[in-house]
Amino acid sequence: MPRPDSHPTEYAERVLDVVDRIPAGKVMSYGDIAELLGEGGPRQAGAVMSAWGGGVPWWRVLRADGTPAPGLEVRARSHYAAEGTPLRASGRVDMAAARWEGPGPGDPV
Repeated sequence: MPRPDSHPTEYAERVLDVVDRIPAGKVMSYGDIAELLGEGGPRQAGAVMSAWGGGVPWWRVLRADGTPAPGLEVRARSHYAAEGTPLRASGRVDMAAARWEGPGPGDPV
C-alpha cells in the first residue's frame, strides 16, 4: 500500500491511463498492459493496480486466465454484469471475446 503522501511513478501513471481507457465490457490482462507499454511485466502492472488502481476501472484488468485479483471476484462480477462483459460458463471472463487490443493506430499509448 502506498504511503498517504506518496505519488504514482511515471510508469504507474501510464498503467493507470491505459486502464482508464479500456472500454466498458472489454478487458486486458496485466501482461497485455505491460506489452502495450513496452515496459515492465504482469507483476509490475499488478503492483501498480494494487497500490493505485482504486480510481480507475480495476475490474477490467485480469489475470491471463480471465479471473480478477483474489478477493475482488464478487465486486468484479457485478461490474461485468452491468457492462455486458462476455463470460464463460465457469464465470471467468471470456478473454478471447472481451480482450481490448489497446488504442487504435495513431492514438497515443
